[in-house]
Formats: sequence, structure tokens, C-alpha cells
Amino acid sequence: MVEISTSILSMKEGEEAEVILGLEASKTDYFHIDVMDGKFVEKNTYDKMLKYSSYIKRISNLPMDVHLMVEDVEKAIDEFASVEPNIITFHYEACKDKKEVMQMINLIKEHHCRVGISIKPNTNIEEIYEFLPYIHLCLIMTVEPGKGGQTLLIDMVNKIKTLKKYITDKKIEVEIEVDGGVNLNTAPKVKEAGANILVAGTAILLAKDYKVIIEELKN
Repeated sequence: MVEISTSILSMKEGEEAEVILGLEASKTDYFHIDVMDGKFVEKNTYDKMLKYSSYIKRISNLPMDVHLMVEDVEKAIDEFASVEPNIITFHYEACKDKKEVMQMINLIKEHHCRVGISIKPNTNIEEIYEFLPYIHLCLIMTVEPGKGGQTLLIDMVNKIKTLKKYITDKKIEVEIEVDGGVNLNTAPKVKEAGANILVAGTAILLAKDYKVIIEELKN
């Protein structure tokens, strides 16, 4: 069975407690925190997500899955580590070279968090193979990062399959997370390809019953 990381990007202000506690009761596995700086991607959610993360830490015991879509990765790691997330994922494309990628991996580990590397749709999966032994998770974006409610790019299913085959052949323990356009129609395709953590936001938060859709996405 896969795990579900629910994105709170489209959560309405004033409904935070209701949504967060409702998702926890509905057995989501993680709260997915979409951190955007208005530079690496067009949208800016930085301060809002820092506030939401602090709030989640106060009222819920569920782990947070922080996805940094920012240019200044080091600063964001230091700031979001304060809310003690389970996972901090940064974008491979935000680093100027491979040395910086390893520096960010080590910085996250110093904060006692699991490490994820994310790649955009146009980045070849082979570019991050050398980092897989040092991380816990690879987040494959199945839409262009920065906006909620997009349609999953079906070509990305092959990228998931390629990564799954590589980590199986090399016997590397890395989780595969998929983010973008995940719903009841697309979930079976990405699960079959090898994903074991699905990020969903709109599909869950717009549903009448969080518990029902989370169970359907898992199964």
C-alpha cells in the first residue's frame, strides 16, 4: 500500500484547524508543505507555509513533508528545520553544481531530517543517480512546479518506471514520491510504475469526505 502526503497548498484561510485535524483523522500519512519563493517558481507561499507548518506542529503529531521550491535552499532548510519535519526535499535544479547538491544533502541530515531530491519534468532522471545512495526519497514532479490543480504529464510515468528499475537493480533503498495531477484516475498509473508516496492536494481537499478518497488513493 502506498502512503499519501496531502498538500495543504489550497487550504482556505480560517479553516486550518478543521482541515488539519480532519486530514489527521482521515489517516493521511504526511502533510505536504509546498514552499515557494516567487523566484524559483512564480508563486510565493514562503511565509504562509512557515506559519502553517508552525501551526501543524502545535496541533498535530503527523509528520510534515516539506518540499522546497526555492532559490536559496540553504536558508529555507535552516528556517523550515525549526518545525521539525520528517522530510525536507529540495530541487536539484536549484543548485549551481554537484558539490552544492551534496552540501544541501548533508545540511538536511545535520537537522536530523530525511532527505529528498526533487526534479522537474524536463530534468533527466539519470542526472541524480549518483546522489541516490545518500538520500531517502526522490520526488518526481509530474507537472511544472509552482501551481496546484494541474494535469499530470503522462510522459513522467516512464521516468518513474526508469527510476524504479534502477534502484531495484542497484539495490538502493530510496522511496519514490510523485507530485502533480495525482487523482483517482492517475494514481493507478503512477503506483504501477513504482511510486510509493503520492502527493495529492486538490483531489483530497475538494472531496466531500477526506477519508474515502485517501483510502481509495492508497488502495
